[in-house]
Amino acid sequence: MTEADTKAVARQAADSPAMDKLARVGLVCRGLLYGLIGVLAVQVAFGSDRREADKSGAISAVAGLPFGAVILWVMVVGFAALTVWQASEAIFGAHRLKDRVESVGRVVVYTVVCAALVTMLLTHKTGSDDQRTQDLTGKLLELPAGQVIVGALGLGVIALGVYWLRYGVKKEFRKQLRPMPTRAGSVMDRLGLAGYLARGVIAGLAGVFVIQSAVTFDPDKAGGIDATLRALADTPAGLWLLAVVALGLLLFAGYCFGEARWRRT
Repeated sequence: MTEADTKAVARQAADSPAMDKLARVGLVCRGLLYGLIGVLAVQVAFGSDRREADKSGAISAVAGLPFGAVILWVMVVGFAALTVWQASEAIFGAHRLKDRVESVGRVVVYTVVCAALVTMLLTHKTGSDDQRTQDLTGKLLELPAGQVIVGALGLGVIALGVYWLRYGVKKEFRKQLRPMPTRAGSVMDRLGLAGYLARGVIAGLAGVFVIQSAVTFDPDKAGGIDATLRALADTPAGLWLLAVVALGLLLFAGYCFGEARWRRT
């Protein structure tokens, strides 16, 4: 079998009806994850829960549900399908460099989520996103020109936040969706706008923390979603600001559920 034949078979497998259904299951799992992060963020705002409001905290919450292990295994399959789908998009589907980079970024994120899910299933615990971020920042700071590297990384995270803000305001997510009824389109526009604005705010603030860690040479300044949300809670308008961002994450979960129905795959 030639290389061209191998690529053709791989592309056919990625475009198969079975993979399409599994990818849509993965989008539902993604919505569940963001929904739980939103719920945990609300609990952080009102001080009713000490669990981390990030992907690790959400996975721990799922594990505590009735039939939690079954749900986690379904999520492993779903996120694995999303990983394969986005890998195929990066290799075969994307024509522009920006699209390929986005697909590669999603592959990394979905792979990390799969690893966290499997870790929870096998060891009944999962690491802190904040701690992983701080550990990585610390290792980068130890490199030659480490502060420059971490600072550049922080600027990149801020740029991602700005991109998500623009993505939501311009409703560019509609390009990824199939034609839909007017009412459904209107609902998806609102959900996508709110969701991407919330993600943009979180990413932008997280990038600021990474830059602070570079300037102060202190990896503990960096953090993930949970640290960012708790920092919002410490601002003068903390309670309401965090509540708005948490609502945005819940609405993004709704967008993910709608995306599972209308996404072009």
